Amino acid sequence: MLDKQYIFISALIFGAFLDSLFGDPRNLPHPIRLFGATITILEKKFNRDSAKTIKGLFMCTLLTVGTWFIFFGIQKIASYNNLFMFVYSSIFIFFGLSNKSLITEALKVEKLLNQGAINKARESLREIVGRDTSELSSHKIRMALLETMSENLSDGVIAPLFYYAIGGIPLMMTYKMVNTLDSMVGYKNERFLKFGRASAKLDDFANYIPARITAFLIFITTAKIRSFRFIIKYGRCHSSPNSGYPEAALAGALDCTLGGPSLYHGEVVLKPYIGDNPRGISHSDILFATKTNIGVFVIGLTFVILTLV
Repeated sequence: MLDKQYIFISALIFGAFLDSLFGDPRNLPHPIRLFGATITILEKKFNRDSAKTIKGLFMCTLLTVGTWFIFFGIQKIASYNNLFMFVYSSIFIFFGLSNKSLITEALKVEKLLNQGAINKARESLREIVGRDTSELSSHKIRMALLETMSENLSDGVIAPLFYYAIGGIPLMMTYKMVNTLDSMVGYKNERFLKFGRASAKLDDFANYIPARITAFLIFITTAKIRSFRFIIKYGRCHSSPNSGYPEAALAGALDCTLGGPSLYHGEVVLKPYIGDNPRGISHSDILFATKTNIGVFVIGLTFVILTLV
């Protein structure tokens, strides 16, 4: 095995292990937080007056292309020393994956629900979802958990692995910049409709293949034929061209209904329902989703390793 190939695989395994062990380290400098801070500064500078669509496209291009060149340059320097290359790759794989933290936060919300502390559960949920959580029932809280866990499985696990497999750390971190851009400016409201259009469209493009791979891996992991049927039937039933696929796969595996109206930034968003069984979502469903996330993570990681051997 070539040294480069060995480092590529061993760094992936070690970085994934670090994420499984520690999750996102809140007390350490994190590139995604740096991405967010940079976007905030540039958005305030460019998102005003006229030509917002062009300015938004410029910012999106500047940040994504700039991210790739920065990490390509670092990788070029690191490639002269095997240990440096391993450490560099491991650290940014660790930063690029985000499965452990979401599972931890989801279980924290679920624990509060089980204790009857619904107000605290709403507050904790607010940290991991974009919707208004102040009036959510226990059922709606658990529904939000299932939706965000399935979506994060694509955005936070499979997509980073996918882009690492085809383009190494530079492409993986460029994807994380695209995803961060969409999460910050990709809204269809008055402030971001024009300015965030390029970022939202690029995120849709970047997640097209990973979202469908994620849905298929959920089906494989759960071994529920209903999951596959839901992917076909409901995968397109979402305002996003991608999020509906992993949500449909998980809803099918659980035989439950996701989607429906939700409150975002003071506005009701009418999302299509995914599924046709209006049963209540229970504690066991959250545990099932957690195990599914871990299973998909392991299968996805294994598949990437095998493609690199």
